Amino acid sequence: MKIGELSKTSGCSIQTIRYYEREGLLSEPERTEGNFRLYDVTALKQLEFVKHCRSLDISLIDIKRLIDLKNKPEESCSSVNELIKQQLDLVNKRIKELKALKNELQQMASTCNSDNTIEGCGIIKSLDS
Repeated sequence: MKIGELSKTSGCSIQTIRYYEREGLLSEPERTEGNFRLYDVTALKQLEFVKHCRSLDISLIDIKRLIDLKNKPEESCSSVNELIKQQLDLVNKRIKELKALKNELQQMASTCNSDNTIEGCGIIKSLDS
């Protein structure tokens, strides 16, 4: 299939597919005589793997590591476990930060009501301090 069909089938934009190729996340595709990229089911599976990793907010560097490890099936999966543990730690940190952000926004929202003028707005005052 050509890149447009891969894009439709996978739900990834053509630009994203080309970017993933440049970054080494997808195998170099075969080319037609007219220099069009040709993809097969393997390329689609590679792309779906990358998309799934990205949906878990795994960085491109870590996805490359996972792809390298995936291509060495005889090795221990301890490094994969460590990578996912680190990703989980990052998610937990972000959750904590988002909870703090939510609390701050709720506190700000409670300082004002819509009957005030901008001059008396508690939210504006809290942002100024």
